[in-house]
Amino acid sequence: MAGPAYAAASGLDIPPVPRDPQHSSARRLLDDVRACITGRHPDLRVEVEDIDGLPVSALLRAAEDAELLVLGSRGLGKVAGFLLGSVSLAVLAGCERPVVLVRSAQPEWQARAEEDPAGTRPAGPDRHDVVLGLDLSHPHDKLLEFAFDAASRRAAPLRVVHGWTLPPYSYGGDLVPELDDDLARQVRRELSTALRPWREKFPNVEVSPQTTVGGAGPHLVDASHDAALVVVGRRTRRSAVGTHIGPVTQALLHHAAAPVAVVPHD
Repeated sequence: MAGPAYAAASGLDIPPVPRDPQHSSARRLLDDVRACITGRHPDLRVEVEDIDGLPVSALLRAAEDAELLVLGSRGLGKVAGFLLGSVSLAVLAGCERPVVLVRSAQPEWQARAEEDPAGTRPAGPDRHDVVLGLDLSHPHDKLLEFAFDAASRRAAPLRVVHGWTLPPYSYGGDLVPELDDDLARQVRRELSTALRPWREKFPNVEVSPQTTVGGAGPHLVDASHDAALVVVGRRTRRSAVGTHIGPVTQALLHHAAAPVAVVPHD
């Protein structure tokens, strides 16, 4: 049997200490989010948890037992991409699990995805690729497996982008590079070799390799406008001044028009 709403002390009714209004507001927000998600995906089990502590350390602790961490980002519109705060950057740099950054603005592809959450729509012009930015000097298995699995789950094509740099001798006196066809073919062969075992493991995934001269960052940003997800890697090495995200990932996070998955690897 429930006790009285007020405790008696010395013959006086003393009200309980009121809860922190900020805590109550946070709990209502969590409950609203759970109701929204379960309303759209009734078969999905959703658990919410209100964790005490600073955001960065709390999120990193929560991610230790997770397969994937998803962070929201303040959107700046369809063209400007993400606006990353210090919390998102710190979590992204320190997390040992894949992290997906999702912008707050709703692009056109996301609206279509909500109309077909199961991904059952037939392939056609409305389908969007999963895009993988791959560095052939570090083609880590974790990164490749994440990208192929993401494409397989979505029944979407996988576009693999590798940017490579011309050697110094390719530049003439006028600093105009001359493309070496033999070198370009060699790069394409190396990319094909790196992808071959994953094509065999995921035979249902349609793969489109793409090699580009120059840094991969601008090409990945362009590809993000027609993508459902862009996947890039992050090496987990640490320096004396902390963990770094890398210039390609940094540029992509600030300018991508689609969610970005950052997969840490050795």
